[in-house]
Amino acid sequence: MKKRASGIFLHISSLPSLYGIGDLGPNAYTFADFLAEAEQSYWQVLPLNPTRLDNYNCPYSSHSAFAGNTLLISPELMVRDGLLESAYLEPIPEFPKERVNYEKVTTYKEILFHRAYEQFRKSNKKADYEDFCASQAFWLNDYAGFVAFKNHFQGRLWSEWPKEIRDRESSALQGLEKQLEQAIDKEKFLQYLFYRQWFEMKSYCNQKGIQVIGDTPIYVDYDSAEVWTHPEIFSLDEEKKPVLVSGVPPDYFSSTGQYWGNPVYRWEELKQEGYDWWIKRIGHNQKLFDILRIDHFRGFVDFWAIPAEEKTAVKGGWEQGPRHQLFDEVLNHFPGIQIIAEDLGIITDEVREFIRELGFPGMKVLLFAWTEDLPQNPYAPHNHIHNCVLFTGTHDNNTARGWFESEASKEERERFCRYLGREVSKEEVHWVLVRMAMSSIADTAIIPMQDLLGLEESARMNHPAVPKGNWEWRLLPELLTRELLIKLKEMTELYNRANQEL
Repeated sequence: MKKRASGIFLHISSLPSLYGIGDLGPNAYTFADFLAEAEQSYWQVLPLNPTRLDNYNCPYSSHSAFAGNTLLISPELMVRDGLLESAYLEPIPEFPKERVNYEKVTTYKEILFHRAYEQFRKSNKKADYEDFCASQAFWLNDYAGFVAFKNHFQGRLWSEWPKEIRDRESSALQGLEKQLEQAIDKEKFLQYLFYRQWFEMKSYCNQKGIQVIGDTPIYVDYDSAEVWTHPEIFSLDEEKKPVLVSGVPPDYFSSTGQYWGNPVYRWEELKQEGYDWWIKRIGHNQKLFDILRIDHFRGFVDFWAIPAEEKTAVKGGWEQGPRHQLFDEVLNHFPGIQIIAEDLGIITDEVREFIRELGFPGMKVLLFAWTEDLPQNPYAPHNHIHNCVLFTGTHDNNTARGWFESEASKEERERFCRYLGREVSKEEVHWVLVRMAMSSIADTAIIPMQDLLGLEESARMNHPAVPKGNWEWRLLPELLTRELLIKLKEMTELYNRANQEL
């Protein structure tokens, strides 16, 4: 990411669509065209893994580190590919246009998926599907079995399944797999559909000179196919229950820290296996995306491990991560891989030095710049460096306008205006921050779509301290105006970030 360039942050679920949630259909291609014409080089998305109704649809909390989110499958492309009759899409429920109603979308799409699978079973065109299953067998078989088994056992945690299934005894597994053969096959079919649609869309972006930036959470959910199939690499006891879990310690923002609850890794065990699981995970994501952002990168240096029985993160302790040993293997397997290290929050000099030695760009966020120590604040424009990815805000922040209107203190707003040398109104603050990002010396500038549009707080994607109501915002198609495109393009050209590949 050494070239001077820019891009837009918009998750697939936020795209316009008739079917209640953004998907990989026509509107994804329309957005790629918008990016290309505005001379953007990057499209950044959130993790593509399956989301769950029982975990508030968070893309960072999934029952698979490898599977794709089937809710993002396009009904229109299923019709195009002969898997559905167009009449089957009707009647389309009255979905809200500005928010995702995940429960309603899930119910509707499950009906479509059932019909598409039945149609597929009757067809003779299965060679491509069989090739996909063979090439992805290292994760697909376990994942499809996990989902089918979980449904069979009424959604219970895998550690509460019958002991012989929990412990993956061969004869018991084979017996249940045979019993649930069709359910397992359907899950594989849906993953085949997702990946076919994803790679088709990604190829279109690449042809337009757009690179896709993806996202990989460092941890995986306890109730996931990965922990069930690889319990030895996670901190579990003899009953397969978590011993140590993830989080971050108490700090200025929280007196009890953050208790995330994912089982932490047994890095010594992973080392003995040559970090094979991580190599497979990174390799899988490298194919999915052109550039990979890894969340909570500091956890590879030191990680906060909390006894699972605790209710807060207070009684945790620091343990050493794999550091260079893991990334020597990663860079050996994938020379030239492009990784963004998410290094926000309280970061030590040791972590900064580790990221610098690897050469990975870290992240800067303009909304974090306006503190009392503004002259020395690393997020302030005059302290930016070339090798970083600069955001106005991230998915966890308020929108630029929402921050200015209701979150920034009076002192922060005053510092912001004093820095600019003039007063700023709430109606223009987003363009001021976009211009600040575009004009920075940072090699890469990424603008959340909400900030490009100047939307209010109601459009924020996630509020970390609030479990419900997140990940729902959607882009109204009429907001992608010609005027917006021209303004973005002119600013991109003015600050020498225009896509050089066009």
